[in-house]
Amino acid sequence: MREDVGEVTTSLHSAAPHSQNVRATGNGRSSMPYDSFEWQEPPPSNGVPRSAWTRSHRRVSRWHRPYTAILIVLDFVSAVLASWFAVSLLEQANSGFGDRLEIFRATAYFGLPLAWVIILWGNGSYDRRYLGLGSEEFKRVVRASVVVVAGVSLLAFATKTPLSRGTVALVSVSALIFILLCRYFARQVLHLARRRTGHGAHRMVLVGTLPEALEVYTAVTRSPAAGLIPVAIHITDGYAAARGIETPVPVYAGRDVMSLVREVGADTIAVCGSASAEPGELRRLAWQLEGTGVDLVVAPQLTDIAGPRVHIRPIEGLPLLHVEEPTLSGPSWLVKNLLDRVAAFGGLLLLSPLLLMIALSIRLSDPGPVFFRQPRVGHEGRTFRVWKFRTMYVDAEERKASLKELELNESDGMLFKMKEDPRIFPFGRRLRASSLDELPQLINVLKGEMSLVGPRPLPADDGDYLGDVRRRLLVRPGITGLWQVSGRSDLSWDEAVRLDLYYVDNWSLTYDLGILWRTIWVVLKRKGAY
Repeated sequence: MREDVGEVTTSLHSAAPHSQNVRATGNGRSSMPYDSFEWQEPPPSNGVPRSAWTRSHRRVSRWHRPYTAILIVLDFVSAVLASWFAVSLLEQANSGFGDRLEIFRATAYFGLPLAWVIILWGNGSYDRRYLGLGSEEFKRVVRASVVVVAGVSLLAFATKTPLSRGTVALVSVSALIFILLCRYFARQVLHLARRRTGHGAHRMVLVGTLPEALEVYTAVTRSPAAGLIPVAIHITDGYAAARGIETPVPVYAGRDVMSLVREVGADTIAVCGSASAEPGELRRLAWQLEGTGVDLVVAPQLTDIAGPRVHIRPIEGLPLLHVEEPTLSGPSWLVKNLLDRVAAFGGLLLLSPLLLMIALSIRLSDPGPVFFRQPRVGHEGRTFRVWKFRTMYVDAEERKASLKELELNESDGMLFKMKEDPRIFPFGRRLRASSLDELPQLINVLKGEMSLVGPRPLPADDGDYLGDVRRRLLVRPGITGLWQVSGRSDLSWDEAVRLDLYYVDNWSLTYDLGILWRTIWVVLKRKGAY
């Protein structure tokens, strides 16, 4: 006997859910290609979950299926190469199998690579939620490698196969390195496709009030590599809220959300801010999306908080979003301080010949001191003098006043910046382009005044730091930081402050290592250095 179920609306505050009125403002519809999506009519929704084994629908977004297939092939080939590499280096690599070369080759070149793929799959390394962005994909690969080593060791012990420990270690480590490298380059290709063509991306409809939707739009479009492309906004507070406001994508109201999704070719619905708090509406929307292949995401009014600090704690069916405090103390913080001092000491020793050559070149280029020392604001507001190679003429400060009077400052913040600054002598310009003028700050790191990674050190003569800007003083300033690897001097002041605060709120040792790695490529590209 079939129980009658009422119609499920997906309008989320819509006054006329079946109205065909459409109002668009901004630059019109998105011109992104539709060939990455296939829309299928949704089955009747009654809120009853369908079996994962019997449902026949496929997700609207299809990019992850060929991408996953490519990753599987790359992972298998990487494991085969690791076995070949170990066999080539170690003459006794097959000692555990004696003269049974056929069994050894089948195990090394098929069995073990297949086991890698299965364990990677079991660890969620092919889960589309982790592909293309963030570090979770790589973490799962590393965890899978631990399982592989443990499994091989246990199997060798159970079968009493005398495998060489060096062979197992070499095969495992080389396979892990090959897999991580292949996945890294595959991700770069995916990011390139997303930036240039829009392929491999998710098309989103934002649902909520206009300010909330625009805030989410700004956040998800900061990084094209993330693959989130808003194509429409469905406002829940009526047309009047959008009157006279220029928007980057079309704005709709009074529409059924599902029909709008089909119309714009979207594959994701993002419910923004207060729209997610409407009792029952979000749950009914999730029911309606069952079997359609359309993803539902919720964007709460909580920005610039990284994943490790956010946890879902369900209480009697109510999912509570718990936000942990930033980790700015404890063992990890002590390790950071220790690594800073050791790296600074080692760096000064290794780079001393280069530092000496730069010092001599500065003296030959322009008479005056080799170093430039300026008061900067450091940890908890303490003032210190930063060490830098001098890149400007000795009368740079006097010239700065006249340049300010002419309103030639190209920065909208506390720092004075010009792309063609007449105060910089030729060799100093080359030092700035290569960021070599920052190397003496290793002295500040060694003294504990700075860190290798942290917010930018700002001048101490520009007044007190109030409001949000003051929060960046909770950590020591760094030689490099999130703003340096995200655009440096090309960024606006507000964006630089936002990145500094994001670093403070989401610091971790892994994050520091990631920034140091990205710094190498930014320095080589010389992006935003002037």
